[in-house]
Amino acid sequence: MASTKVQVSAKPQSSSPGFAYSALIVGWLVPGAGHLMSGRWVRALLLFLSISAMFWLGIAMQGNLFAPNTGNILDMLGFVGDLGNGVFYAIGRIFDLSGPLVQLATADYGTKFIVVAGLLNFVAAVDAHNLRIGRKR
Repeated sequence: MASTKVQVSAKPQSSSPGFAYSALIVGWLVPGAGHLMSGRWVRALLLFLSISAMFWLGIAMQGNLFAPNTGNILDMLGFVGDLGNGVFYAIGRIFDLSGPLVQLATADYGTKFIVVAGLLNFVAAVDAHNLRIGRKR
């Protein structure tokens, strides 16, 4: 019986320097778009639905969108988490969808939903990047 060896290459699919980071940037801007670029449309749809649902539910619960500041460390970390939402964060800031200061228990939960959606989108964008460059199958 003859055996065959299969080698898996971790080389990028293209030699263009911008190619390697395109899925990362597009995946950060629009949740799931990086996976769509890699041909993983089911995963892209699931990520888009879950991240957008978490973000918009957080907005519906009057969650706070953090603004960039140099004050409290927790506010700075919240801003980084919110920034992970990409275009959703920009829409929220442009249309001033942020809730008032936390006055309701649901507003605090909403703020956490928004931050976690952004962090999940960061992880998804890095995953899309790894798929695109061939590091992950």
